Amino acid sequence: MTHPVVPKIIELASPIAQELDLELVDAVFQTNKTPPILRIDIKNPQGDTSLENCEQMSRILEEKLDLSEVIPGAYVLEISSPGISRTLTTDREFIAFKGFAVTIKTFAPYKNHKQWQGRLQNRDEMAIHINQKGKAIAIPRELVAKVQLNEE
Repeated sequence: MTHPVVPKIIELASPIAQELDLELVDAVFQTNKTPPILRIDIKNPQGDTSLENCEQMSRILEEKLDLSEVIPGAYVLEISSPGISRTLTTDREFIAFKGFAVTIKTFAPYKNHKQWQGRLQNRDEMAIHINQKGKAIAIPRELVAKVQLNEE
């Protein structure tokens, strides 16, 4: 389940990423850590994401977050690049990676599995559809914790 502050964080972080010619890929707020960890994944659509890209994003976002007081108390901000093995989040990514091998992890078991592997077919309002060795499988979206590209 996504933490309730994540949409507000994305709302603050997305324009910053755009100003830096970067793309915000994912945001996760891990409150089970002390202090909590806010991890923002970015990518440079023009090529490799550099350490400088991460540093710039970190400096500007940290200031905006502190001013907005979206996160009360202490937290750790981590800015990183998802690299090859990356999480699919946007409709564009689900379309672009149709046919690619993916791993889907669920919050709770679905048909006795918490992890599924197969070829991505599509994502609609109700489910994420994969092909697993010729068998079509639809995993309800509300159960999906993460969809990640597999290295081929």
